[in-house]
Amino acid sequence: MATPEQQEANNRLIKKLSLIVVGMFVFAIGILPPLYDVICDITGLNGKTSNEAAAVEEAVVDEERQITVMFIADTDPGMPWEFKPVTRSIKVHPGEIKKIDFRVTNNTNDWLVGQAIPSVSPAQATPHFKKTECFCFNEQELDGNSEKDMPLIFYIDPDLPKSVTTVTLSYQLFNITDRVVDAKKAVAAY
Repeated sequence: MATPEQQEANNRLIKKLSLIVVGMFVFAIGILPPLYDVICDITGLNGKTSNEAAAVEEAVVDEERQITVMFIADTDPGMPWEFKPVTRSIKVHPGEIKKIDFRVTNNTNDWLVGQAIPSVSPAQATPHFKKTECFCFNEQELDGNSEKDMPLIFYIDPDLPKSVTTVTLSYQLFNITDRVVDAKKAVAAY
């Protein structure tokens, strides 16, 4: 049996350990995700691209180089849409503006809202992949049993390292219908 001094020491230890656990939880949930996003934005890690339109610069098209750009589309398991690039890959000259479409099909009877999250690989290509218009900048609504083409207009910055000859742009499409409906209800209640 523990003495009163040992019991008091154990209680202090439990309080300290509990505070450490709470602190770790706050750090993991409240501090680490924004910090991770900032680091990814600065370094280009994780292939995360900007969610804002790039300005179309008066870049000189580098006719001497050709980059293969491959497009991949995938849906989250909670998104019942078909989602694919109309064109799987193209060859572009750095500085050349290109437009391609991605097609979504809603085979359900329900109105749904999706949001596409882009990623570029290799990582060193991320800051050089410039989207001037992208369906990923906005939520995409689609009525049941319908389809639409969604445009992407982009160019590859001529400063892309010469060692990079292939760039892959991939999108993951998520179902955000519940979030949009909840937000509309909150606005209506206000």
